[in-house]
Amino acid sequence: MPPYKTGLLKRKLSDESKEIEDNNSKSDEDVGLIRGELDAENDSTDSEHDDDDNAASDTERDEILFHDNADSLLSDEANESLAESSDLTDSEGDDESEDAESSDDEDGDSNSDEDKPEKVKETKPTTKAESEDSGAESGTGPTLSGSSDGSKKKKERKVIKKKEFKQKPTKTKAVQKSNDSIDALANKIKETNVTIQPVQEKDEYESGDTSDEEERVNTAGAVPSWWYDEYEHVGYDVEGRRIARPPRRDRIDEFLRKCEDPEFWRTVRDPGTGQDIILSKQDLELIARIREGRVPNPEHDEYQPWVEWFSREVLATPLRAFPEHKRSFLPSREEQRHVSRIVHALKMGWMKTRKQIAEERKKNKEHKFYDLWGSSAGVGEGEGTRGVQRHVPAPRRAPPGHAESYNPPPEYLLDAKEMKEWNKLQQTPWKRKYTFLPQRHGALREVAAYERFTRERFLRCLDLYLAPRAIKMRLTISPEDLVPKLPSPRDLQPFPTTEVLKFTGHTDLVRSIDFDPSGQYVVSGSDDGTVKIWETSSGRCLRTLALGCAVSRVAWTPAAGLSLLAAAAGTRLLLLNPGAGVGAHRVAQRTDDLLADPPPARDVVMDERTAACVQWEAADAAQWARGVRVVVTHFKPLLHLSWHARGDYLAATVEDGGARGVLVHQLSRRRSQLPFRRAPGRLQCAVFHPHRPLLFVATQRVVRVYDLVKQELVRKLLAGAQWISSLALHPAGDNLLVASYDRKCMWFDLELSSKPYQTLRLHGGAVRAVAFHPRYPLFASAGDDRYIVVSHGMVYNDLLQNPLLVPLKQLRAPEPRGELCVLDVRFHPAQPWLLAAAADHSLRLYA
Repeated sequence: MPPYKTGLLKRKLSDESKEIEDNNSKSDEDVGLIRGELDAENDSTDSEHDDDDNAASDTERDEILFHDNADSLLSDEANESLAESSDLTDSEGDDESEDAESSDDEDGDSNSDEDKPEKVKETKPTTKAESEDSGAESGTGPTLSGSSDGSKKKKERKVIKKKEFKQKPTKTKAVQKSNDSIDALANKIKETNVTIQPVQEKDEYESGDTSDEEERVNTAGAVPSWWYDEYEHVGYDVEGRRIARPPRRDRIDEFLRKCEDPEFWRTVRDPGTGQDIILSKQDLELIARIREGRVPNPEHDEYQPWVEWFSREVLATPLRAFPEHKRSFLPSREEQRHVSRIVHALKMGWMKTRKQIAEERKKNKEHKFYDLWGSSAGVGEGEGTRGVQRHVPAPRRAPPGHAESYNPPPEYLLDAKEMKEWNKLQQTPWKRKYTFLPQRHGALREVAAYERFTRERFLRCLDLYLAPRAIKMRLTISPEDLVPKLPSPRDLQPFPTTEVLKFTGHTDLVRSIDFDPSGQYVVSGSDDGTVKIWETSSGRCLRTLALGCAVSRVAWTPAAGLSLLAAAAGTRLLLLNPGAGVGAHRVAQRTDDLLADPPPARDVVMDERTAACVQWEAADAAQWARGVRVVVTHFKPLLHLSWHARGDYLAATVEDGGARGVLVHQLSRRRSQLPFRRAPGRLQCAVFHPHRPLLFVATQRVVRVYDLVKQELVRKLLAGAQWISSLALHPAGDNLLVASYDRKCMWFDLELSSKPYQTLRLHGGAVRAVAFHPRYPLFASAGDDRYIVVSHGMVYNDLLQNPLLVPLKQLRAPEPRGELCVLDVRFHPAQPWLLAAAADHSLRLYA
C-alpha cells in the first residue's frame, strides 16, 4: 500500500470531527473568494514555477494529484490495502500529514483550501466538479433545510475528497514547493481589498412563517405530488435545478423513529420538499387555538371596546388636525365650464356625438338624386333658404273682389249719399269703406294707370323687408277638452232622482231631521216648539212631543238597542223616549228601565267649572208622561248635537260659549266634561270620529282635530272659507266634507294634506247642510238656492288613488221662505233615499 494513502486515512479520521463542528467555516468563503480572484487574473503561482529551473516538479506534482482517480480512494480495495499496511508506512504518512498541517497553519487557518485554485487552473474537469462541490458547500447552491443528517454527511464526504487530493504528493521537495506557492498565494490574497460577507446557512422555518419559504424552495407549483413518483426529484428551485428526493421510510422505520425520536410527536412532513419539519412551540399553540375555535393571534383582543369614529353626534373637534380643503368637496369650476360648453355646443349643433358623425358618414356615402324640375315649394325640411332657420314665407295679398273690377256690378258703385260720406272722410281715409273708388269702364284698355301703384309697391317691399315675421304656435282647444273626463251618471246609479213623498204637519221652519238606526222612523224638530215622529214609508205622523220652545237640533241615538233621541230646545238638552207606539215596545221599556235608575253618587261628581256650566235633572211626572226622561240644562242656548258611534257620549255645542263652548256628556254616568281650557274660536259644531277617539271642532274658518286620549291638538285644517256652516265625516273616517256660507263645499283628504283636496262650487247661495250616505258612495249638499245637489264620492282603499268626485243630480228644492230654502239633509241608513228639511214647514223625501 502506498505510504501517502496510509497518511490520508489518518488525516481523514483526524479532520472528521473538526469538519463536523465547523460547518460554516471560512474555508468555504475563502474558496469562493480565491476562485473569483484567479478567474479574473492570471495565476501567479504558475508564473513562479515557470521561472524555476526545476519545472519537472510541477509536472510530477500534477501527475501525482490528478492522474489517479479520486473515487478510488474511497473504494473497497483501498480500504483493504489500508488495513494491510505496515507501521513504517504509517509513520511516513504521519510525517507527511504533519508537514501538511504545518502548511495549513501558515496559511492562516484556511483549512488547506488554498491549493484549490491551482487545481482549478491546471485541470478543467476537476474544476467543474470542485466548483459544484464548493457551491454546495458554501451555500450558493440549493439548500434543503430541515434534514441535518443528510447535509452533514455530504459535507464530510466533500471535505474528505479535498484532503485526499492534497495528500497525494509523496516527495518532500514537491511539498515544499507547494508550500511556497501557497505562501505566495496567501500574500496575494492579503493585498486584495475584497470584503465579502460570509454566507450563512439559515433555517427557512426559523421565522415561523413557512408559506413564503415553501414557495421559494419548490417552484413546481400546485401540481399533484404523484407526478414525481417515478423520478428521483420532487421539484425545481428558483434557478431551475432539481430538488433531490429525501430517502423514503417504511412503516418499520417510522415506528422505530417514533420510539427513539423524542420530537416525533411534533414532526410533520413538508409535501413540497418531502422533508421533516419540527413544529415549534408557537406553531403548536397556534394549532391548538385554531382547533379550539379561538383567534389565532393570542395578542388580539376580540372583546376590546368599540370606538365609534363616525357617528351621528357632532364632535367638538374634527378627526384630523387640519380642515379639509375647499376643493375636496366642491366641484371644479373649470370642469363645470368645460362641460357646459360641450353641452351648449351639442344643443346648438356645433358639436356632434360619435353616433351622429357615423350617421352622417353613412348618409354621405349614399347616392343623392335631385329633382331638376321641382319647385321651391317642394324642398324638404332643412333644404330651404340658405342661412335662414325655419324660413317664414311672405303672406300673400288677398285676391281682388268685385268692387275692384273694371266693370263692377251696380251695387258696388257709390251713390250720391255714399259719395258725400266718402268726401267727408277725406281727412281720415282709413275710416272709409274702400281704399279706392270703384268705377265702371267700358273695356279693360280704358282703365287708366294707377297713380299710387309705385308707392304702394314700395311700401309693400318695405313691409316684407323690415317687418319681422315669426311663427306663433296657437293652441286650438275646444271647450269640451277643458271639461274633465268623468264617468256617466248612469254608471253610478243608484242615487235619488225625484221627490216621492212630502211630510206636512209643522207650523214653522223645520230646523233639523234625523233617521232612526233602522231607517223606519224619522224625527224632526221645528221652530214651533214640537218634535214629531214620522213613519218613513208612508209619511204618517206617529207622535208629537211639545217642548215649549223652538227646537234647534234633534239627533237619534246610533245604539240600536235603545229607543232614545236627543233634542236641543233653548238651553235645555232633552233625552226623549218616543214611546211604545214607535218601534218595539220591549226596546222602549228597556230604555225606560235604564234611565229610571240613577247612577251611583260617586260617578256623578263633576268639578266646579263644569258644574257651573251644566246641570243634570231627572224628569218629573208631567215630563215623563210627555216622553222626557232626562233634562240637561246649559248656561247658554245650544247650537249643535252629535252622538258618539257607541251611543254613550253626546257632544253639545253652546252658542258664544268661549272656552266652555263644547261639552261632552256621558249618559251612563250622568256627568259632563269640558275638554277645552281656552277658546278655540267662534264655534259652529263638534263631531265625533266614527272609529277613533278624535273630536272635530269647526270654528268660523278652520277645523281643529283633537285627540281625546292624549288630550292634544292633532291637526288643523284650513278650509279657506269665510264662514263655516256645517261639516260631515265620511263613514270610513279618512275624508271630511265642510260647507260654508260663501257657497262652497270643501272636500278634505285627511291622509293627504291640511288643505282642501277639492273645492266644489255647486250652489248659488249659502250652503247650510251636507251629509254622507252610510253605505253608498253618495253625498248631498243643500242651502239657500233652490237646488239640492247629489254627488258621487268614491273613496278607494288604495292610498295612492285619489277620491273620485262626480256631481250627479240637481234635485228641485221646495219654495224658499224669505232667504231660507233647505235647512238640513239626511240620507236613509240603508236605501239611497234623501230627506230634506225645508223652510216651507215640510219635509221632502227623494228616491
